Amino acid sequence: MAQAMDKSSDPQMLAKAQTLIEALPYFQRYAGRSFVVKYGGHAMGDPEAAQDFAEDIVLLKAVGINPVVVHGGGPQIGAMLKKLGVESQFVDGLRVTDKATAEVAEMVLSGAINKELVGWVNAAGGKAIGLSGKDARMVTATKVARTVKDPESNIEQAVDLGFVGEPTSVDTSVLNTISAAGMIPIVAPIASGEDGQTYNINADTMAGAIAAALGAARLFLLTDVAGVLDKQGQLLTNLRPADIAALREDGTIRGGMIPKLETCVHAVEGGCEAAVVLDGRVPHAMLLEFFTSQGAGTLVSA
Repeated sequence: MAQAMDKSSDPQMLAKAQTLIEALPYFQRYAGRSFVVKYGGHAMGDPEAAQDFAEDIVLLKAVGINPVVVHGGGPQIGAMLKKLGVESQFVDGLRVTDKATAEVAEMVLSGAINKELVGWVNAAGGKAIGLSGKDARMVTATKVARTVKDPESNIEQAVDLGFVGEPTSVDTSVLNTISAAGMIPIVAPIASGEDGQTYNINADTMAGAIAAALGAARLFLLTDVAGVLDKQGQLLTNLRPADIAALREDGTIRGGMIPKLETCVHAVEGGCEAAVVLDGRVPHAMLLEFFTSQGAGTLVSA
């Protein structure tokens, strides 16, 4: 009896119990809903971070939420291209994906990285299954059209990025089937077009399109930054599309954060309940964001 009393007054045990109690309303509210998680950045190369991430995904499934993981792999593709002696060309910071590069991208994304993530989730106690947008014609893509501004004439010029695509339609039936069977889909951002070509798709864009099609409760974009910061370096925790437009206009939002937030806006306007940009380097950041009242990143809602 005395031992039981000691445990009940242990601050660490009480804190754990309080955390579970705080999370209970979220468990109840989102049971049966989908979470789409884009996994990438430097955390992908860190075994400890990968293990933490896999445990988080398995926990979500265990409490009745259906996670769908979409992963990137730009650095790994770059490393393999270098190893194979395939030269990369860039236009305005964007990689031009020729036939050889596309083949390497599919090999790395749908092969090595995808199966590594499947292995991490399985090792954490889940049942993961790896696939790409090609499987069951889940994602249909079209060639990306991009323009760059000539610095001298200030005229927009079309650029050909090769086999770089963007989703035009998403068939969620295979994802729903996998989730209903108790398994966790791990999706590589590769898809076919109506023209039969294979396209490499930005992982954020792929995740956003899937989140919108699923009507997901959350889209999580795990990055290498804390979220969206104001000009004083403070985290902005809640944004709406109009806020994002204003912050972009005044220069608060710039660089690589612009396409991420565009993805968030497209997702929430397309049917996803909310999107979150957060730091994937922080252990269990996704759980901290969702299952605690403080949050850990920038939430975007319509």
